[in-house]
Amino acid sequence: MKKYLHILFSFITLVSTAQNTSWPMVKAEMKPASRWWWMGSAVDKTNLLYNISEYAGKGMGGLEITPIYGVQDNDKNDIPYLSGQWMDMYKFTTSQAAKYGIKVDMNNGTGWPFGGPHVTIEDAATKVIFEKYQLEGGKSLGTDIVVTDPKQKTVATLSKLMAYSGKGEKMDLTSKVVGNKLRWVAPSGKWNLIAVFNGKTFQKVKRAAPGGEGYVMNHFSQKAVNNYLSTFTDAFSRSNAPYPNSFFNDSYEVYGADWTPDLFEQFEKRRGYRLQDYLPEFLSENKTDTSSRIISDYRETLGELLLENFTNQWTTWAHSHGSTTRNQAHGSPANLIDIYAAVDIPECESFGISDFHIKGLRVDTIRKINDSDLSMLKYASSAAHITGKPYVSSETFTWLTEHFRTSLSQLKPDLDLLFTSGVNHIFFHGTTYSPKEAAWPGWKFYASADMSPTNSIWRDSQSFFDYVTRCQSFLQEGKPDSDFLLYFPVYDMWYNQDGRLLMFDIHKMQRRAPEFISAVHDIVNSGYDVDYISDKYLLSTKTSAGKLITSGGAGYKAIIVPGADIMPLATLKHLFQLAKEGATVVFLDNYPKDIPGFSNLTQRKEELGKYKKVVCGRTDFKQTNIRTYDKGRIITGSDYSLTLQACDIQHEEMRSRYGLHYIRRANDDGYHYFVSGLHEKDVEEWITLAVNAESVMFFNPLDGTSGLARSRKQGGKTQVFLQLRSGESIIIKTFNKKLSDVPPWNYYEPENTSLVIDQGWKVKFIDSTPAISGEFVLNKLESWTELDQEDLKRNMGTALYSAEMNFPELKADNWQLNLGDVRESARLKINGQDVVTLWSVPFSANVGKYLKQGKNLIEIEVTNLPANRIADYDRRNIEWRIFKEINFVKLNYIKGDFAGWDIMPSGLLGPVILTPLKTIK
Repeated sequence: MKKYLHILFSFITLVSTAQNTSWPMVKAEMKPASRWWWMGSAVDKTNLLYNISEYAGKGMGGLEITPIYGVQDNDKNDIPYLSGQWMDMYKFTTSQAAKYGIKVDMNNGTGWPFGGPHVTIEDAATKVIFEKYQLEGGKSLGTDIVVTDPKQKTVATLSKLMAYSGKGEKMDLTSKVVGNKLRWVAPSGKWNLIAVFNGKTFQKVKRAAPGGEGYVMNHFSQKAVNNYLSTFTDAFSRSNAPYPNSFFNDSYEVYGADWTPDLFEQFEKRRGYRLQDYLPEFLSENKTDTSSRIISDYRETLGELLLENFTNQWTTWAHSHGSTTRNQAHGSPANLIDIYAAVDIPECESFGISDFHIKGLRVDTIRKINDSDLSMLKYASSAAHITGKPYVSSETFTWLTEHFRTSLSQLKPDLDLLFTSGVNHIFFHGTTYSPKEAAWPGWKFYASADMSPTNSIWRDSQSFFDYVTRCQSFLQEGKPDSDFLLYFPVYDMWYNQDGRLLMFDIHKMQRRAPEFISAVHDIVNSGYDVDYISDKYLLSTKTSAGKLITSGGAGYKAIIVPGADIMPLATLKHLFQLAKEGATVVFLDNYPKDIPGFSNLTQRKEELGKYKKVVCGRTDFKQTNIRTYDKGRIITGSDYSLTLQACDIQHEEMRSRYGLHYIRRANDDGYHYFVSGLHEKDVEEWITLAVNAESVMFFNPLDGTSGLARSRKQGGKTQVFLQLRSGESIIIKTFNKKLSDVPPWNYYEPENTSLVIDQGWKVKFIDSTPAISGEFVLNKLESWTELDQEDLKRNMGTALYSAEMNFPELKADNWQLNLGDVRESARLKINGQDVVTLWSVPFSANVGKYLKQGKNLIEIEVTNLPANRIADYDRRNIEWRIFKEINFVKLNYIKGDFAGWDIMPSGLLGPVILTPLKTIK
């Protein structure tokens, strides 16, 4: 027995110490997932199976069921949400998806936000209504204590009636209101009365599906949320259906909900004083320190109620049924980091398209500028990183261009931006269930990039999906390895922003936190990576060997406080305690000057002053100042670059010097990077890494190739030789030990001569609607819409381009075939052998092993977009907008059709160039 145990332990040791030089083993979560719109929930088992098999066949690994409004004249097939029939379809879906290796998530409602017919008016989203009255001493109020808004009269309930005298007296008169009448005679003097009513927003679920219509629930109420979730518990119990892999909640779009019936009680318990005593200051239009503090306290209270009564309760409920939660916190009034961190899978959202000026990438004339830059995307990933959550998801490709104009090549840059922001589990927005028999373009949801079989880009989407899978296989491996923690100064925002209700939505963050966003970009552009942290999670952060260790086990080299004026004293004390224990703490621009909150303000300010005088010392921030503080350091300064350099942390040249986007993760062998050339320049340089390595490998996520990269030590630092063209991406993996059995990565440079294949092309259509017959012989490459065939100006399809080339001699080490301008994707075949599917810029491939001496046949299948076809439908008034409610608006929700679109170029535009390559020695 001892002999066998010895062999077993030896095997385990061998496996654990072996260097992993292969691609990670693929799991379902590594494949792309998608929001799956069920229009009217009018699904049937035959078409469910058809749709699932199509998705799986292309490489999807997850589907999130979100029912929405239905199709016109299809009411008889609609299935009410959570009904017995709906649950039966859901059960069928989960069983069939499992057979195809697809995991099924489910929205906890229809459309968005959470709500429905089971939400009573009592549990509906609440808004506060104030009514004001004036009284002279010795008089009684002659008017009723009621709301004046006629819509609110039947639903609003009185919460408080407060009286305030000119002498500063405050009286609670709520108990003296009987039957809307105030039974009270005012004492001497002038009195202002403020009545506070619990009103209702009357917001209904947006884009609701049949059976899901109704009021939006009160997210701040523990009781309302519990009642809402019990409906799902009952539905799953009745049907004996399996709970989904994960429950999903969309972005917080609860408009005007700024109150909850027990807010006064909750406020007093949490903030230490009575809000009702300060309603004049709370409602004052003249901003003062007192009013700003009270409003800040109110905002903090709302955030805590949302976190505890909705997010925490929802996640606990899901866990009790074996599911997880996936949540979009943006748009909510709470500290985004705390809300994101409270769920299993934080989810951000890309909203629009970014312009990185990538060489050769088509820029559409119709597009939505991306509201989600790197700084916005990092809230979700930061929350996951500091709490040790393995997945960060994204609602991916919402409103890039118009629905029928988005190509696979246009998707890649914003996908890479998501990856470099920390996302590793994307969900397309989205895929619409559509019956196979539905007339083209099938059932569609207006705001999506449309990942579905009726879109022409579906033909070559498997190569795109494979790219996603390969990237995510690495991005889900190991642990995040960011350099800095960045303090999120939410109290400055709560204190300084105008109004009462403050929502952190993606479209307004530039206004909400301009200094913070600027700090993020300054740090990242300096060659460092950063995760955000809130007061809550900072207080649980510790130190170990000079590093900061968060509650989730993530390690950081320093923490940066970006010019926060207001900070809780407990947070400030903890920062100095961390420095005392060995951490590096950086204050940019200034030490915090003040503390938040109104309760016991004088006493707390005195404590802050004493603490700052004794501990903080120097307040001059004009020059970088390094102060040793026991084992750690306090660094202050107003110059970002000098202050960051003072931290003695190695920056990444990839971003600071070459403009490359990247993210780094730690693994058992060393580290790995995802790197993307999101700029107009090609890179061919020795790049200094911020980590040491004995060997370095490249993994190409586009084609799955890998090899041992050239690396060297220069000045004691590891350098790797990197060739990366504009728009390309690469995975770099470093190893702590020398690798000896890995094939080398091939480096090439072009020879001075090249061959332009510009004549002799034959074109025929292997798939087209309308059908295109015959063969075209081209004297030059141009859009097929320019050919002498009227239907080519309105068709959607795939054309086969073929040309023969005679190569008398092949003397190059390799050959690169560049297709030039491709509209929009291409399958390349040489001499009858499949080479590659090209769907992103640069549209090129190394093809030396496929060429032969003598005659060579080059075949390229090019697929265009559906834009010309749908525009032709509108010009001919073919009715395809068959959807209820919002019936396919244009970009930015503008009504209208696509008849005015210019004809979009299609096909192989070239030039097609074959270039000999020489190995770089």
